[in-house]
Amino acid sequence: MESESFLGHLVEVAPYTGYVYPNETIIPWTVLIVVYPYLTGLVAGAFTVSSLYHVFGMERFKPVGQFALLTALAFMIFVPLPLLLHLGSPQRAFNTMITPHVTSAIAVFGFFASFYVILLVLEIWFMFRPYFVQQAQHSSGLAGRLWHLASLGSDDVSPKAMRYDEKCIFYLAVIGIPAAHGLHGYVGFVFGSLKSREWWSSDLMPVVFLFSAVISGVALLIVLYVLSCGLRRIAVDLKCLKGLAYVLWGFAMFTLVLEGLEFANVIYKGREGIEMIVEYVTGPLLVPFFILQFSIGAVIPLLVLTYMIWRGTTGRALIVGVTVSALLVLFSVWMMRWNVVIGGQEIAKTGKGLLTYQMVIFHREGLVTAVSLVVGPLFLLWGMVRLLPPWGHKSAPLAESGAP
Repeated sequence: MESESFLGHLVEVAPYTGYVYPNETIIPWTVLIVVYPYLTGLVAGAFTVSSLYHVFGMERFKPVGQFALLTALAFMIFVPLPLLLHLGSPQRAFNTMITPHVTSAIAVFGFFASFYVILLVLEIWFMFRPYFVQQAQHSSGLAGRLWHLASLGSDDVSPKAMRYDEKCIFYLAVIGIPAAHGLHGYVGFVFGSLKSREWWSSDLMPVVFLFSAVISGVALLIVLYVLSCGLRRIAVDLKCLKGLAYVLWGFAMFTLVLEGLEFANVIYKGREGIEMIVEYVTGPLLVPFFILQFSIGAVIPLLVLTYMIWRGTTGRALIVGVTVSALLVLFSVWMMRWNVVIGGQEIAKTGKGLLTYQMVIFHREGLVTAVSLVVGPLFLLWGMVRLLPPWGHKSAPLAESGAP
């Protein structure tokens, strides 16, 4: 009954223009479905940075190598929540695991996400196993037993055992690269495969989602790393920060080109008979797409990063410039998710009419819930960092350890 009243509210406040069928007066995918791909993108991007250190041995990313893994796990734990809150009967979600329906892309997500969570937990366990052993040896009573339990009784920290752990970290990270990117590429695949929506039906959709995921995760790590250095009152590693800026700049440039190509393709198809597409682009989409997503969120940070790279900016100016650029990129990716999910539904399936989405504030699928789902992983990450400090614990990249 609660779901029905909410949909009824949308019918009352969602005016539409042009021609729409009666069954199109409701926008079923709300802001929670915007949060869902946004969180998965942050996970994929954070894991990408971790892989640059643990797989490719890029020493400049050592200060954030372990922190990136903890960030990926913290946000991954929250990824299913938007979907569960959106479902009318969330307890039935387990049916996808008990009675698998492998021909459904959405149903397969349960297996994909479970596999990725297990992979993240294993990699983090091998990475922090020496820390578990150290804490178990220096703690007594219940705390000591809990740390011993966390180490699974494996207290061997000899050089041979450490080399074995490093190899496991390497192989898990290698497997995690396609797993992390496939996790978010699948989201773009779900949208791109829906032929009934002109704004979504594009072969570029999975690729656009994937690259925007990378830049959002890198941007998140930049902001969190600079913030953590301020809270810990230590200097920011400028070499690491500049490396993150290079990664952000490169992927952001490529993402902007892909989004431009996809947009041009949609508009071209619109001129071939879907008249309302062009009207939507030049009307309701003008501010959220051209001004917020592209101009403020994409072009400005690219110009700032390009200028700093060209000038060789360093010191406090580099920290401020890169951090502000990262915040703008995070905003741009959020607007991209919004424009895809909500914008795609505001165009009627006939292509002859437009609807308007009105977001409620206090509701299971409202603004407060959406903000809570985005902020919640940050509190979880804070707790994980307090329990498993990623700053002082040593974990050499495999390029140093001699792993293949």
